[in-house]
Amino acid sequence: MKIIDGKAISASLKEAVREQVGALKAKYGRVPHLTVIRVGEDPASVVYVRNKAKACEACGISNTTLVLPEDISEASLLDKVRELNEDPAVDGILVQLPLPKHISEARVIETIAREKDVDGFHPCNVAGLWQKTPHMSPCTPKGIMKLLEAAGVDPCGKRAVVIGRSNIVGLPVAKMLLDANATVTLCHTRTVNLAEVTRQADILVVAAGRAKMVRADMVSPGCVVIDVGMDRDPVTGALCGDVDFDAVAPIAGAITPVPGGVGPMTIACLMENTVECFLKRVQ
Repeated sequence: MKIIDGKAISASLKEAVREQVGALKAKYGRVPHLTVIRVGEDPASVVYVRNKAKACEACGISNTTLVLPEDISEASLLDKVRELNEDPAVDGILVQLPLPKHISEARVIETIAREKDVDGFHPCNVAGLWQKTPHMSPCTPKGIMKLLEAAGVDPCGKRAVVIGRSNIVGLPVAKMLLDANATVTLCHTRTVNLAEVTRQADILVVAAGRAKMVRADMVSPGCVVIDVGMDRDPVTGALCGDVDFDAVAPIAGAITPVPGGVGPMTIACLMENTVECFLKRVQ
């Protein structure tokens, strides 16, 4: 069994970005600039945004974090996004989700200029993924594919099972695996006889948001398991994933830990996407 070390792989990716950013500064006289908007004081969002700022600093990317009040109107938030769209000094825009309930996340995402959409959530970027036209790839699915590559796992010809159908992870990673010539089955928490399906997987990606839902009897020997979950153990309260790591790891051929697996890759790919947005604007 091999532990797929997301921390080490992401550190290598961020170092490559740092070197690239240094060359960009020499060539263009400035570095990529990412602006992150956080609305309110959601504890998880505070941590995520802080980690993104730290990653920018490590990669040499200029970062601005805008903290807006919880009760800001949707119209005011959209105006701020449009202002950033028009700002030539801003290369990437990210609005941290979730947003307060009175604000439409879809409307905010649609308002971000496609060419500055570092998250890859804009409808035109989503369409590009599915139509195989130029687009910005969403960070977590992109990070998953890089983890597989770093672990020496070629999806071509493999049976891949994805648990989870969100627009952020499940659907796009299924498409990326399909594009990598895997045979993909997309499941979810209401799939009947889920274990029968998952036992057929050579690659199992779990993004269902349920703590330790994947048990040992759901995985075949040698399966590569990618755990996207970020949950709390219902018994101990400790951070855990959607996979019962202690039970599944001895069976798996390779597995990502939680924390230290997919999470660091998401942020590293955000840095890479920010550079990509910059390059598209200056070239």
